[in-house]
Amino acid sequence: MTSALSHVACSRCGARYDADEIVQLCACGAPLLARYDLEKAARTLTRDALGGREPALWRYGELLPLRDHAGRVSLEERMTPVVPLRRLGPELGFDALFVKDEGLLPTGSFKARGAAIGVSRAKELGVRAFAMPTNGNAGVAWAAYAARAGIEARIVMPKDAPAIHRWECETVGARLSLVDGFIGDAGRIVADEVAKEGIYDASTLKEPYRIEGKKTMGFELVEQFGWSVPDVILYPTGGGVGLIGIDKALRELQEIGLIAERMPRFVAVQAEGCAPIVEAWKEHRTVSTPWEKTHTVAFGIAVPKAIGDFLVLDALYRTDGMAVAVSDAELLEMQRSIASREGLFVCAEGAATLVAAGRLRESGWIERGERVLAINTGSALKAAAAPTGDR
Repeated sequence: MTSALSHVACSRCGARYDADEIVQLCACGAPLLARYDLEKAARTLTRDALGGREPALWRYGELLPLRDHAGRVSLEERMTPVVPLRRLGPELGFDALFVKDEGLLPTGSFKARGAAIGVSRAKELGVRAFAMPTNGNAGVAWAAYAARAGIEARIVMPKDAPAIHRWECETVGARLSLVDGFIGDAGRIVADEVAKEGIYDASTLKEPYRIEGKKTMGFELVEQFGWSVPDVILYPTGGGVGLIGIDKALRELQEIGLIAERMPRFVAVQAEGCAPIVEAWKEHRTVSTPWEKTHTVAFGIAVPKAIGDFLVLDALYRTDGMAVAVSDAELLEMQRSIASREGLFVCAEGAATLVAAGRLRESGWIERGERVLAINTGSALKAAAAPTGDR
């Protein structure tokens, strides 16, 4: 499984950069994305070849950026299941409603995907320390993988983030700072630290490789749906890296001939208390306006302004998708409903996607017989109180 990584390119202006040098944003300020020699990848990344590989995100090595897989930083990640909702689905009017349960990954969330690839590639490039802002789970995942890699992690988190996330970061040895504000405020502190000390900036989409881990969700779900795609994918959207990543994965698989050209309709799901993507989509804008007075229990998607908002919106428009905002009351009720009917403990953000699915089925935007996949990004248990309590 030799990586077919070719270069990194600007997501806006197309400028090319050397993938084997430390790069952050393009000179124009837009995120950089990893690009591959897809003809080379297609020679060995085949359905038959995948049949003999480990059931983990690393199986897609040709389309991952790690040059030497022997040096990968891993917590033994495994493919996450796609679970059919046999009771709740029919109650909501679906014949085929599924959840991809990312809460079963190391550190309890889908952030492990981005951390596994992001930290592995950072180590390969010689990074010894990084800083990043987080609402919780991303910081936990990157701190855990950094501990395994022997890299210093500096995490800046809003003080109102769940106490469990603070405890996890500190327990694995990260240097944790709390800020009285939101993730944007944490981001400004990180930017200052990066500028003063010249350390690696691991902020969302300010390095090219977190998204490469997140995109493996797309690779997996294609295999799990029999080398096809569902009709609709609902994604809880804060920074939107997972949605962007799944979109990137599916287009790469199309280009190497592993799946047909049909794309799922993407639905970006946000909380009513922080819905900049939803408002931008309603007005058919290409970028969002920063959200003011953020308030939601779905802390993981409380991102007032995503650096990759234009990529999320492009995916929605290109696939005839849409954006939906749901209330905290609705998503908390859905959390209880899916637990009592299916035995799944989904996070608040994951529950939001199921609220949106029900609403779109009721309106007729989703038809009863369509195959619909909701992404649960983490375990509900991650919202539990930290063992040492609030600090």
